[in-house]
Amino acid sequence: MTVQPSDSVLIVDFGSQVTQLIARRVREAGVYSEIAPFNRADEAFERLRPKGIILSGGPSSVMWDDSPRAPQHFFGAGIPILAICYGQQTMAHQLGGRVAPSDNREFGRAFIEIVSDSVLFDGLWKPGESHQVWMSHGDRVEALPDGFSVAARSEGAPYAVATDEARRFFSLMFHPEVVHTPDGGKLLANFVRHVCGLAGDWTMAEFREAKIAEIKEQVGSGRVICGLSGGVDSAVAAVLIHEAIGDQLTCVFVDHGLMRANEAEQVVSLFRNHYNIPLVHADAEALFLGGLAGVTDPEAKRKFIGKTFIDIFEEEAGKIGGAEFLAQGTLYPDVIESVSFTGGPSVTIKSHHNVGGLPERMNMKLIEPLRELFKDEVRALGRELGLPKAFVGRHPFPGPGLAIRIPGEVTKERCDILRKADSIYLEEIRNAGLYDAIWQAFAVLLPVKTVGVMGDGRTYDNVCALRAVTSTDGMTADIYPFDAAFLSRTATRIINEVRGINRVVYDYTSKPPGTIEWE
Repeated sequence: MTVQPSDSVLIVDFGSQVTQLIARRVREAGVYSEIAPFNRADEAFERLRPKGIILSGGPSSVMWDDSPRAPQHFFGAGIPILAICYGQQTMAHQLGGRVAPSDNREFGRAFIEIVSDSVLFDGLWKPGESHQVWMSHGDRVEALPDGFSVAARSEGAPYAVATDEARRFFSLMFHPEVVHTPDGGKLLANFVRHVCGLAGDWTMAEFREAKIAEIKEQVGSGRVICGLSGGVDSAVAAVLIHEAIGDQLTCVFVDHGLMRANEAEQVVSLFRNHYNIPLVHADAEALFLGGLAGVTDPEAKRKFIGKTFIDIFEEEAGKIGGAEFLAQGTLYPDVIESVSFTGGPSVTIKSHHNVGGLPERMNMKLIEPLRELFKDEVRALGRELGLPKAFVGRHPFPGPGLAIRIPGEVTKERCDILRKADSIYLEEIRNAGLYDAIWQAFAVLLPVKTVGVMGDGRTYDNVCALRAVTSTDGMTADIYPFDAAFLSRTATRIINEVRGINRVVYDYTSKPPGTIEWE
């Protein structure tokens, strides 16, 4: 990380699967935050010089010999510390308290009783009140360190909130970062704003200004190539870089012919006409569809598309010549996962490489201007840069495109059928004013044909499935509860207007157990 305000909060990760949510909530309070695994926290502390520290939850027990610890000197640094779940337990243990297995473990919703005032509760909770929180613990603190007192308790956690107000140490047995703790975001905002005394003025305007200066310094008089996918991340990265270095940037858009209706044209028009950014449009539909002929395995589709994309991108970049830098739309969750993969405690979700293998193959230096940002912050930056609202707010779209929304063989005919159905579905969603309430919506063309009756004649055509989910980050998702009238209206339009489809179904599967995409 290089773009960082003077006021920041360091989040020490002990392996919780929801540590990212802590960073998101802190940033929502207008304060810059970064996550570092516990075994790299010293390095981050020296670089950031944070005004506050948050210790995350985690799956370990402090009673294990090899369980993670916070750097001991953090507790003598004279800055506020907020410790959450495992963080509370290791802080208590490291400061002389006692942790033991709980006879009354708590997992899920619980209620805490507020027993004393705390600056953490300012304008929020008062003694005598009861509030809902979300617990997830098998151990608990049984004896507080010197200087600490109880501020709230629950049935399974006598020290649900324990604080040392003089040293500005605060500890919670519950998780304030999850939505199941209704006041959790406000508690975290109280910590960073009232306890740490931070102004909460970290904005995308500030980020934009600092990042442009950084890109200019990094690139100098060099040239940059940026791969455009048609999605929000690469588009925002390209516009930001262009604002910094102008025509030293060339974008390469590899058009695999698997985009949604009119998307390729929109990308070309936006960058060439609106932003006047040098753009190479590699129309490779025939090559991709030819290679996909007869391929039905989802992983084989992904591997072919990924390899072919790299080959074409590398070929087009070679034609440009002279570029020293490759720009990628890497986001902060990818960076966090990569750090965990190389030594952090979190269970690794994936080893990230945004444009599989390109930097090594092309011997180029990387520019990743969005690597400090979460997805919602990228959208905010896009709005700050003046990208059209419809483009910035577009639903996520997978790299392999329609190929993984057509189970079975992918052909141009099946792509065209799906594009029409998908376009009608999204149009109905927009007409109903629901587009921004849905995280992702799309149609799927199934490798199944069914008998139908149209115009007193027998048909034997394809089944189309509709999918719509709500989510914050794509890690989990719930189905969007359309009413029957909407689904009936949409199905009727698709069947009437799209030749090749005679039946429409709606996917009611949440994630987990299903995935959002079908392949």
